[in-house]
Amino acid sequence: MVRFSRFSVAVATMMAVSAPALSETEPTRDTVLATVNGTEITVGHLLAARETLPEQFQEMPGEALFQPLVEQLIEQTAIMQEAEGTLSVREQIAFENEQRAFIANAALTRVASEALSEENVNEAYTAFVTEFDGREPTPEFNASHIIVETEEEAQALRGELDEGADFAELAREHSMDGAAAGGGSLGWFGLGAMIPEFEEAVQELEVGEYMGPLETSFGWHLVLLNDTRMSQAPELEDVREALEENLQREAAQAALNRATEAAAIERNYEDIDAAIMSRTELLDD
Repeated sequence: MVRFSRFSVAVATMMAVSAPALSETEPTRDTVLATVNGTEITVGHLLAARETLPEQFQEMPGEALFQPLVEQLIEQTAIMQEAEGTLSVREQIAFENEQRAFIANAALTRVASEALSEENVNEAYTAFVTEFDGREPTPEFNASHIIVETEEEAQALRGELDEGADFAELAREHSMDGAAAGGGSLGWFGLGAMIPEFEEAVQELEVGEYMGPLETSFGWHLVLLNDTRMSQAPELEDVREALEENLQREAAQAALNRATEAAAIERNYEDIDAAIMSRTELLDD
């Protein structure tokens, strides 16, 4: 179904119109901005409508949005009232589906948001650390590299390192990957995170040693081992986003399970041929 909206046109044509003067009393959510055949349009309706606008409109100042958005709500209300009772079968069914989806999504969003208390996050992190510490420790490496296109370039840079040049400075000047800006630092990584040739190289080095030229499918490397450690649980802030996503997902799934278990559900579709999915003409009047 095509969705009509005059909002962008309204903004363009009414930007120069001054916003209405504010009343002496502070508006509330229930303050009536307009009525259409007795149906009220309130500040609450206006604020909720703004939240559904595309991002570029939401960023506009309220003075530019106020009148065009109120007028859009007035127009929508008028056409809704005029069209009431005239929806086709297809439109009525689509409306019921959208209403169902909106209410369900609102309920699940609320449940997911409520799950993100700091207490819940800390409990999830404690469980994560407990599980992590129960695993077999594995080595982790902190390394830097310089990567260039040819062996000759890598060999020349190796010569500068042997004469005392600073590895990070050479990486900033010559390395051709994104790590160059950070002096070639690749940070901490575990086994399996790097290509085999690189992983074997760092395992052969002592802390503070470098080696190369080393050829991989990406180019020619000089590799410096900065430090090693045994694997340890990351800090909370490093895994917070993943923990929060998991908490929200679990809360939403629990809400779905509770709702469906409490509902009296009769499933009558077992004997229906899935080919019915192509019978869109059944939606016609």
